[in-house]
Amino acid sequence: MCGARARPRLARVKIYTRTGDDGSTGLLGPRRVSKADLRVEAYGSVDELNAALGAARTLDREKWLEPGLGVLQAQLFQLGAELATTDEAVVGKLSRITDPDVAEIERWIDRCESDLPTLSSFILPGGAPLGSSLHLARTVCRRAERRVVALAADQPVEPRLTRYLNRLADLLFVLARWTNRRSGAAETEWPGTR
Repeated sequence: MCGARARPRLARVKIYTRTGDDGSTGLLGPRRVSKADLRVEAYGSVDELNAALGAARTLDREKWLEPGLGVLQAQLFQLGAELATTDEAVVGKLSRITDPDVAEIERWIDRCESDLPTLSSFILPGGAPLGSSLHLARTVCRRAERRVVALAADQPVEPRLTRYLNRLADLLFVLARWTNRRSGAAETEWPGTR
């Protein structure tokens, strides 16, 4: 198991509360919703994306992408928190994604693209472990973006959140190509584009 019984220390927050056993979950604020709610799907997908980026960071042994990936993970936590509440009082206290955050992603894309050959066809996801992991994170990002768009069709969502995820998926594609090139991993063109 997880080891010997720990000595009592400071009060801890319990990991299990049993409050979600009925299929509901609490938002940031007083409201509870179904775990299948569009809002939960949206911030859950953002959380999955954050975990995918964390996995990619473990493969970045040369630290080519540090501290950038760490900044992105922190921003995704902010984005998820904003999606996890409908309470304006709570939203007002959150650190939020901004348009300058989107602009910084665009600058990162431009810097990396200047080191890459122009694409003339579709490429298959793959390459070195880090590049492959970033391709996978890109697909998770696109799913998170779709979930936020679905939520926005049903409830108010700040458009900057969708912009951020859209640009982040573009960045992850470029980073996958960039790290594969630095690793010496060739890109595989999709045969259907010839």
